[in-house]
Amino acid sequence: MNKNKSEFGSNINLNINSMIEHIINGMTDWVRVIDLDDNLIYVNKSMSNFLKGDYIGKKCYKAIGRNAPCENCVSRTAVISGQPQHKEEIIFDRIYSVMSSPIKDNDGNTIAIVEVLRDITDMKKLQKEMLLQNKKLKSELNMARRLQCSLLPKNIPEDKIEFSYIYKPCDTLGGDFLDIFEIDTDHIGVYIADVSGHGVAASMLTVFLSSSIDKNLLSPAAALKKLYKEFNRDYSDQDLYITVFYAIINTQNNSLVYSNAGHNVPPIVLNPNSKRFELLRLPGIPISNWVEAPSYKDRNLSLNKGDKLFLYTDGIVELKNNNSEQFGEDRLVCALQNNFNSPSIILNQIIEAASKFSGTEQYSHVADDITMALIEIKTSGLL
Repeated sequence: MNKNKSEFGSNINLNINSMIEHIINGMTDWVRVIDLDDNLIYVNKSMSNFLKGDYIGKKCYKAIGRNAPCENCVSRTAVISGQPQHKEEIIFDRIYSVMSSPIKDNDGNTIAIVEVLRDITDMKKLQKEMLLQNKKLKSELNMARRLQCSLLPKNIPEDKIEFSYIYKPCDTLGGDFLDIFEIDTDHIGVYIADVSGHGVAASMLTVFLSSSIDKNLLSPAAALKKLYKEFNRDYSDQDLYITVFYAIINTQNNSLVYSNAGHNVPPIVLNPNSKRFELLRLPGIPISNWVEAPSYKDRNLSLNKGDKLFLYTDGIVELKNNNSEQFGEDRLVCALQNNFNSPSIILNQIIEAASKFSGTEQYSHVADDITMALIEIKTSGLL
């Protein structure tokens, strides 16, 4: 009975050893075992077929066409350290990943080294191609960013208004955009926009917006309706959409006419001297392919000297702290009200307040673009 058990156990061990050998010989990686004197004592089938010779008992480096040990011999390091070692080595003009691991006896003494060599030549080539492609893509993205930034306001009429803005995309390319421009001697147009999404597709729509919005019309609603038609003519297959708030300031009588294409954060008119505070809420369909004929409305508002028009996108109010609370409209309003500073100082104070709230450095780790603009009326107007 005991003899049968012993034979059964021996058969199991033989079967296991045979299975292990089949597994190792079935590997496409090269597997070899080296003794402590650098002699090969085992080579698997994949390596043996490639070498086409009997290298058992010969020096490990001879098998790979060398006359001396490798300069960076990880097998020797594995013997000394008793820990697995890794390197990359060029063998027969191919790049191999070499993993050397010590084989230890029951007392923990290293008695041999097993090496697994994997051909990574094609992977390295692919990595190189990807790096080159990424470098090219980065260069193209930087070019696109420069193009986008070149369209931001530069020649701002400063005799009748004071204007300042902050534009910070969360990625290389943003979906936010704003512009201010003279329509004629008595009218200044200003709009702020937010394209759904980020990246190249969103940035290209900001370029479309800048080049397509009609800067001659004195009706923001008419300009948005025309923009909607042009979008559906050229981008009807787009899943993206654009929200736009567009206003025109009449500097002769200090009046404001505005319209909205789905911009979900209302611009604010305020004056700390007169305690004026108004949210310019107005519904409207985003520039999209959602409906055939959207209806946009103009709304009029009288302005006074010292009034400020604050425009922004949702990136600032949606900035979160560690408790997932948003900065929100109320905190934004607190930063604006009773603030007698210039537009540029006010905008920086808002950023400081939002950064302090979120516990981050200015503009760092934001999930959305941050764009804000502030216009202050400098003239009394001729009513």
